[in-house]
Amino acid sequence: MTKKAVVLLSGGLDSATCLAIAKSQGFDCYCLSLDYHQRHIAELQAANNVALKLGAITHKTAQLDLSLFGGSALTDNAIDVPMTETAGIPVTYVPARNTIMLSLSLAWAEVLGAQDIFIGVNALDYSGYPDCRGEYVAAFQQMANLATKSAVEGQKITIHAPLIDMTKGQIISLGTQLGVDYAITVSCYQADDLGRACGRCDSCRLRRDGFVQANMQDPTRYRVA
Repeated sequence: MTKKAVVLLSGGLDSATCLAIAKSQGFDCYCLSLDYHQRHIAELQAANNVALKLGAITHKTAQLDLSLFGGSALTDNAIDVPMTETAGIPVTYVPARNTIMLSLSLAWAEVLGAQDIFIGVNALDYSGYPDCRGEYVAAFQQMANLATKSAVEGQKITIHAPLIDMTKGQIISLGTQLGVDYAITVSCYQADDLGRACGRCDSCRLRRDGFVQANMQDPTRYRVA
């Protein structure tokens, strides 16, 4: 019998690699994206392209308007995306975003009868987000196994974060070996409607540095200044 997994898919470099890893481990992958009215909405089309390219069983996009609350440069147009590296937790942090996405994936996993959820969080190259740490993932897994009917009845949930201790260069190298086409991914916090990157935000910087680390050509499409 095949194993089912829900894979959180943003359309960026990390989540695409995470999907490829889940596939390589023999999972039938059910991909979930979230339209939270993010500034970089082009990532959702990228997510669809990645899901198709990597052979997901299905791909769903949940709708939840986090711009109702704002509080982040990704959900509030009155807050600028930083163009230089900043100290501490940056304004691109979206309050509770990973908790919301993992909760939605948990609900779907229970309906599917899946015991595995994959999320592409990374603690080495991350931008200071508290919900990208290993202890957060472990805590959510513990909560999931207390909160769901399936887990209480013996079908325990595992939250997989295979990229958690990898550098961006290592992620890119592994993903390339697994057939990820990074040219169709979108990482930029303020990509235009065509998915072209600004080349200046934190996410662009980390992505560009990763291709340098991996000694690979960067396939990212950048806007002409």
